[in-house]
Amino acid sequence: MSDSQPPDQPQNAGPSKSELKKLAKAAEKEKRAAEKAAKQQELAAQQKAEADIDCAANLYGALPLNQSQSRPRRPRDKIADLSSRVGEIVVLRARVQTSRAQGNKMVFLNLRQTTDTVQALLTVTPEKVSKQMVKWTASLADESIILVEGNVTRVQEPIKSASVSDVEIHVHQIHLISGIDGRLPFSVEDAARPDTDLETSDVQYNRVLLETRLNNRVVDLRTQTSQAIFKIQSAIGDLFREYLSSQGFIEIHSPKLQGAATESGASVFKVGYFKGNAYLAQSPQLAKQMAIAADFERVYEIGPVFRAEDSNTHRHLTEFIGLDLEMTIEEHYHEVLEVLDSLFLRIFRGLREKYSKEIAVVQKQFPADEFKWREGPEGTLRLNFHEAVDILVEDGVPREDLDDFSTENEKRLGRLIKVKYDTDYYIIDKFPIALRPFYTMRDSEDPTLSNSYDFFMRGEEILSGAQRIHDPAILCEAMRSKGVDPDSMKPYVDGFRMGCNPHGGGGIGLERVAMLFLKLNNIRRASLFPRDPKRLEP
Repeated sequence: MSDSQPPDQPQNAGPSKSELKKLAKAAEKEKRAAEKAAKQQELAAQQKAEADIDCAANLYGALPLNQSQSRPRRPRDKIADLSSRVGEIVVLRARVQTSRAQGNKMVFLNLRQTTDTVQALLTVTPEKVSKQMVKWTASLADESIILVEGNVTRVQEPIKSASVSDVEIHVHQIHLISGIDGRLPFSVEDAARPDTDLETSDVQYNRVLLETRLNNRVVDLRTQTSQAIFKIQSAIGDLFREYLSSQGFIEIHSPKLQGAATESGASVFKVGYFKGNAYLAQSPQLAKQMAIAADFERVYEIGPVFRAEDSNTHRHLTEFIGLDLEMTIEEHYHEVLEVLDSLFLRIFRGLREKYSKEIAVVQKQFPADEFKWREGPEGTLRLNFHEAVDILVEDGVPREDLDDFSTENEKRLGRLIKVKYDTDYYIIDKFPIALRPFYTMRDSEDPTLSNSYDFFMRGEEILSGAQRIHDPAILCEAMRSKGVDPDSMKPYVDGFRMGCNPHGGGGIGLERVAMLFLKLNNIRRASLFPRDPKRLEP
């Protein structure tokens, strides 16, 4: 190799200066991107942490189980009073009838107490109501029981879905008292819907059948209609008691277990009684009469009555509440009839004057003509049995079919009387003796008739009564004629052997009066937990 030949070049030369600059820039760019991503992640984590801080955490949620561990004595308010509380903060316990969320910032509630409902509104408010609070509230199941605090606010347009329609509650606090375990068999809203809505609406609503209602009676009783029905039924009992107490009657309580099948052996329930049998009382009839023989003068009773009749009709129950009375007669049995008539008029007027709100609630689901009775000098319409028969005969019913009134003919007579006399309430007097129980007094002039009467509402009997036989010899004869051995009822007959005043009375079915006054069309709707030949539960 000569000295002039160039030296060999290295085979793996390093990056050039320009390449090194490019690499440095790329590394710097990646570093800045990583730092930016880290800052964004840190910011997102900070925002999430801030969002997780619930400003309303103590203002909602489930309350601890109430074991009466404290008693703050904080007053609670009623929905019915809210219209007069505008601008005030109220606290109330209610059920969630329905709820409706609008996005994640607002929820509407329809709150219910018995027959009263009001709208409540919960909306996200900085530092007061959080999104979490709204979300939790929207998740509450219908029929949950809650405790609410809020401000009563006047609304510009009436709220059609609430009975208290001129105000709403702007909620500040809401807590769960009792939730729902499982699914409801039907909604209270569906159960309260009138049949007319089911038939005329374009919306497909769920129809809740009576059998389903009765099988799940607790839910059905929550409807505003049921609440109103039983307020009215309670009022009938109160008015009955108040009026008779004002007329010198005293309340008695007769036994419901008897040692013999008394009035009609075919229609009493036999029950085991130690080593023998007893019978459930078909009515307090005998006890009432024995109380008169004991000089109680005027007595009444409100209590259960048992009838072992296999009658599966719209108006029969095997157990119902009887409103019974008995009183001495000074001169004529019409004294009793007149007390009973005055009693019914007092009940009708009392319901109309004090319970118009509840009547309107029922009519919303069960539309009906207002119950009518005659006032003024003409008084209550009274017909004797033969006059009532003549009305039916004039309408085409064969006279030979009218030895007794069938249910169909009773209703037909009611319709005819309504057209002719414009009344839903009337009395029929002087029934044939063959149709009445053994203790009924015969008419003094016509031995085929009796001193007995029935009272009617909307063409259906709601009271049966009469003058009773107070002479022991006549009573024993009447018993034998009806196939009853006087010796089988010796304590009862002995009361008359020891001297007894002339007397009379009547028995009223509480559920039947409520059913017919409100025109509910089925007595089971007026019975809290009805008992009939096919139902012993719930």
